[in-house]
This record gives sequence, C-alpha cells and structure tokens, in this order.
Amino acid sequence: MMIAMRFGRGLSWEEAMAGGLRGSIAIAMACAVWWITRRVPWPRPFRFRFVVTHVAAWFALASAWCVATNLTMAVAGIGAFDSFPDDLNLYLLLGAFIYVFVAGPTYAAAASARAARAEAAVARAEAVATGTQLAALRAQLHPHFLFNALHTVVQLIPVEPTKAAEAAEMVAGLLRASLEEQRDEVTLDDEWRFVSRYLAVEQIRFGDRLRIRGEIPTDLLDERVPSFALQTLVENAVQHGATPRVAPTELVVSASSDPDELTLVVRNTGDAKPSANGAGSGTGLARLRERLAVLYGGAATLTTRPLVEGGYEAALVVPRSRDARG
Repeated sequence: MMIAMRFGRGLSWEEAMAGGLRGSIAIAMACAVWWITRRVPWPRPFRFRFVVTHVAAWFALASAWCVATNLTMAVAGIGAFDSFPDDLNLYLLLGAFIYVFVAGPTYAAAASARAARAEAAVARAEAVATGTQLAALRAQLHPHFLFNALHTVVQLIPVEPTKAAEAAEMVAGLLRASLEEQRDEVTLDDEWRFVSRYLAVEQIRFGDRLRIRGEIPTDLLDERVPSFALQTLVENAVQHGATPRVAPTELVVSASSDPDELTLVVRNTGDAKPSANGAGSGTGLARLRERLAVLYGGAATLTTRPLVEGGYEAALVVPRSRDARG
C-alpha cells in the first residue's frame, strides 16, 4: 500500500513534485520570453505587428507550458494526461504575468542601453569636435608668436648679425617645442620655461629696453594651465608695450591662487595705448578667449585693463585642478 508522504503544512509528495515541474517549465518559459524579446526589438516607430507577435508568442508559450506540465506529470505518474486541461485559463493568466514580468524589464534595459550608447556617441562626437577646434586654435596660435619671433631675427640681421644668428637658433628651438606640444593643458612650470625661452629671444632684440621680472611661487609650478596661454599674454605685452617705446619697459609676470582658482597676471609699464589690434582686442587674445571657452566654458576669464601709473595689465583666471585643490 502506497503511503502519501506529506511535507510542511500538509503538502503531499505528489503536490510537491507537481509544483516543482510547473516551476521548472515556467523558468524555461521565462527564458523563451527573454530570447524572443532579444530577437524582436522595440520598433521605432511603433507597429501593430509588434503587438501581434508578442500576443501570439504569449499564447503559444502559455499553452505549451500547460501541455508540457500535464504531460510531464503523467509520465511521472502523478496524474493523468489531459490534452485540453481544465486549468488552461490559469496557465494563460500566469503565462501573461510571466511574459510581462520578463519582457518589460528586458525592453527597459535595452532602451537604457540604447540611451547610454547614444549619449556616449554624442560625447565622443563632442570630444572629437572639441579636439578639432582646439587643434585649429593651436594651429592659428603657433604661427602668431613664431612670426613675431622671426620678425625679431629679421630686424637684427642688418644691424647685429651675430645676435641675429643666436636669435635664429633660439627661434628654431621654439618652433620645435611648439610643434611637439600637442597637449591642451601643461604645468605652469613647462609654460614658464617656454615663455622664458621666448623672452630670451626678445631680450636679444630689445637689450636693456626690456626688463623682465618673474613672480611665480614655486608651489604653483605644478598647477595646470592652457598651453601657450601665458605665452600669449607675454607676447601681447611685449608687442604693445616694449615695441612702441624707446624708454625701458618692465614686464612683470606673476601667479597667485586661492582654493578654487589660479590667476596669472602680466603687467607692462609704459604709456602706449593698445591699438585696434592691441592688448585688449589682439588676435592672440581673441584666440586665447576661444580656447578658454572650449576648455572651461564660463569657468575661466581673461581681462585686460590700463594701469593708473601707466602701462597695461592682462589677468587670466582658470579653475585649479582637483589634484591641486586636494
């Protein structure tokens, strides 16, 4: 005589086996729903065929679940097989629940992945556009100061050939360094070294008429600044401060910081007012402002002003890097 074993709260062995079979086939159905949703992407624009496809798939899978469960239980000797079971409606209802429970999150995850890919594509496109724009601005900047340096050499050739040769060698070094520099930001130390080489060329040209004083604290030399930014300010001060004057011109380059910003200031003495292409609206400063907008948005500023005691001042303010703030 067979004794029906019971578990828990009166659950018989046959009932437990039937529940396990139903659950196993339900998991298989859920995997099938996932497979279908992966093969039938969400249409754009939405199409009625999409709904028909999923309704047909739901009915087929729920019916197959019902038949497979009954057939498996009959083979296992738990019950008799019925090709048209009375609980088909229950399987259809549960099948609809499983279908929506699996298909909904799957399509939502796919939509999120598409959105992420679209955002990444936009970001890459913006990065490429930004890089192209910055490269174009750098290409416009390099000839600008190199032209002025070469002009210095040309002016020296008829009067002091020896100094002209020395300056030409320095200009060649500047050209090499500028062509090799592809970074958008460099350390203040690197920028100041480059500027010092440029000023060495200009001092050959002006002699005692150009006096240079650097006031850059050593603890700020690791700060990040736009490449050729300080160079642009210094070049502008030389061309519109020292060039028009016979009297000596003093050029002061200083740097300071607060917890969030780094400030570079270039002052030149003299009473020469900037022309239409002068200190306030020169081509170099215009290109620098464009680069600042691309690199920092509205977080960086470049201002110029005349000094009461004579001369001009240009001040560049950029955000400090996170490492420097820390």
